[in-house]
Parts: sequence; structure tokens; C-alpha cells
Amino acid sequence: MGGEPSDTRFHQNRSDRTRAAAVAGLFYPDEPDQLQHQLLGFLRQNPVPDDIPARSGGELKALIVPHAGFVYSGPVAATAYNLLAPLADNIQRIVLLGPAHRVPLQGVALSGADHFETPLGKVEVDGEVVAQLARVPGVSVNDEAHRLEHCLEVQLPFLQQLLAQFRIVPLVVGRTPASLVADLLEQLWDLPNTLVLFSSDLSHYLDYPEAQRRDHATSNQICQLEGELSGEQACGCHGLNGLLQLGRRRHLQIDLLDLRNSGDTAGDRQRVVGYGAFAVH
Repeated sequence: MGGEPSDTRFHQNRSDRTRAAAVAGLFYPDEPDQLQHQLLGFLRQNPVPDDIPARSGGELKALIVPHAGFVYSGPVAATAYNLLAPLADNIQRIVLLGPAHRVPLQGVALSGADHFETPLGKVEVDGEVVAQLARVPGVSVNDEAHRLEHCLEVQLPFLQQLLAQFRIVPLVVGRTPASLVADLLEQLWDLPNTLVLFSSDLSHYLDYPEAQRRDHATSNQICQLEGELSGEQACGCHGLNGLLQLGRRRHLQIDLLDLRNSGDTAGDRQRVVGYGAFAVH
């Protein structure tokens, strides 16, 4: 659910190594005022469930959020992003992991850009961490994997709206063993003032009742840290499987915040896409 990226309206500016917005005006508004108005509406209308603070047993370390066009998945993503409001002054680095939609990819792709840009401005890439990760087997700099990829870009406006100042470590995850992703996360998990963000939608193009059934089963599997997910369950399965493996190692707690699909938000109920929001403590 969402538009296709345009090759002509926004281009990567190679002179200053800025990764330009690829899906502004398609997945989300390209006018700053309109974009901020939409973000604030999502955040006001989709609060964190009242019982989450009571259930959560420790420091917030990660979120799982969807990545479709804002009219479809923005309300679900906002439920998770509302957890960041009281932490805004403490979060200074965001590690973003999401699936490769536009290019075939084996392993994990870093960006060589210095900044990622949206209509709300530029976000600095944490070059020091990127340089460290580029030495890890299975990880490489691959700007083509990032150039038109929407799954990380659509998270940035929410972050820009909520956080005072932050840098990003953008990672596009292709076909990658869960153990490699888990080991990569181990290197990042204890960095100070850092939040890890997993970008993934759930089931795709099922009818509404079947999508609900499958997404509830997937949600339970994620919260119980069970096994490995398939691509039919979650398009970001490779990144999430690394998280589940790390979760079993570290006894992490994953809480469901919201579970809906495009039939609940802005689409018909014949062929829907599932969206989940989760908090990792």
C-alpha cells in the first residue's frame, strides 16, 4: 500500500553525499507544513495503550514499526512512536533496519551518504558507526540498495518530529542468516543513547479475516520470541529473525502495541496489508 518512487522529482545529490527523499509526495506529503500536520494528527489520535508502562520491565531498546504509505500504516506506527516523547532528550542515535524492496540483496547494506533528507530537513548519518560496521563480514556499503528504498525513509519524518537531534545508522537487510543479524545487533545493542528501529509490514494481500488470523499468529510468535518468521508473515523477516535470536540470548521482552491492517485504516478489505507496532525492552 503506497505509491511507487519517482526517479525524476527527487535525486541523490552526490556532490554533498546526501541521500535525497525518494518517496516524498507519494508515501507521505512533500510539503513540510502538511507533513507535520499529518504527523501530529497520527500522534494525537493513536496513544500508547494504557497498560504498556505496567507491562514493560526495563529500558526501551527497540521498536518494530510498519512502513507503508502514511495513510495506511501511519496510525499504527504512531502508536509506537508515542513511546519516544518522554525519551526525546536521551535518544541521540537511531539504528534503522529494514528489508530490500527495490534491488536483489544478499547480506546487509550500509549507506555511503553523509545525510538522509526529507521535507523536514537533513538527518546526519553516524559515519563512525558505519565505518565500524563496514568491516563486519556480510556487511557492505551499497548505495543502490538505499537510493529508492522506502522502508527506512518513511520512519525519518516521525523521528524528526519527535527527537531534538539524532544521527542514524541506516541498514537495508537482504537475504541474511538470523545469526549474522543477531551478531550485528550485539555490537550495537549497548551503545549509549541508542534506539534500534525495525521496519516491517506483516501479511500482504490477503482478505481481511485471513490477514487478521495470520497477523495475530505472527504477533504472538514475535512476542514469545519463537522460531523464525517467513517472508509471507513479515516482509522484514530477515531483520526480525535476528532480533528474535538476540531476544532469546538476552531475555528481551517484546510487547504488542497495535495490530491493524489497511482495511482498518484507509483501504478496502478484499486485499489488505498487515501492520504491527511493538516495543522491545
